[in-house]
Order: sequence, then C-alpha cells, then structure tokens
Amino acid sequence: MAVNCIFCKIVRGEIPSRKVYEDEELFAFHDIAPVAPVHFMLVPKQHLDSLAETDDSHAALLGRMLVLAPALAKQQGLHNGFRTVINTGSGGGQEVFHLHVHIIGGGRIPPMVRRD
Repeated sequence: MAVNCIFCKIVRGEIPSRKVYEDEELFAFHDIAPVAPVHFMLVPKQHLDSLAETDDSHAALLGRMLVLAPALAKQQGLHNGFRTVINTGSGGGQEVFHLHVHIIGGGRIPPMVRRD
C-alpha cells in the first residue's frame, strides 16, 4: 500500500469509512460525495494507480472485482440495475490515483454521454 494514498489509508483504517465489504484482497466503502442514492467504491487493497497500470498478472484481481460488483450492488438494494465507472488517468477524470470502481444506482441516473 502507498503511504500517502487516501484509499490506502481508508483500507488500513486510518481514515474512517462506511464499509460495504472487505476480504483479503478487496475493500468496498460508500462514497463521501455520492452522486446517487447508492454510490460506493470497490478498491483492491494492493495499491495500483489506475487501470492503465494493470497487466496480465492482475487479471484474476480485476475479474474478482467485476464479479463482486453485482453481488454488492444487490446487497445495497440495487435490484433494477446499476452503473459501474472506472475513471482512468487525469484525462479520464480520475481524481484519486488508486484503482477503484464506482458502483452507482438508485433513483434516476442520467446518461453518461450526452447525445444532442
């Protein structure tokens, strides 16, 4: 884990969070500034700056994250669907440079891309 990474600090318990899930590899917690009624993040405990930093050695970890996301979404009451978002790099809107998946749902979720 990275010493000064905010998500690593959350995983280590140095910063409080509203935990959704934890196992030996993954940690999920509610977003402090939710954009929907349900908005939580799923992060690997291993510090990876972004999805762009992954390679074949991370395939199992990434697969676990994507398989776990729907189960956690259902546990949080998202039975009608949800959105997953992985912002990658500053050009992709990433603000915290620790790989994370946003799971967002409930209420009216606007389209990701505006089509005029």
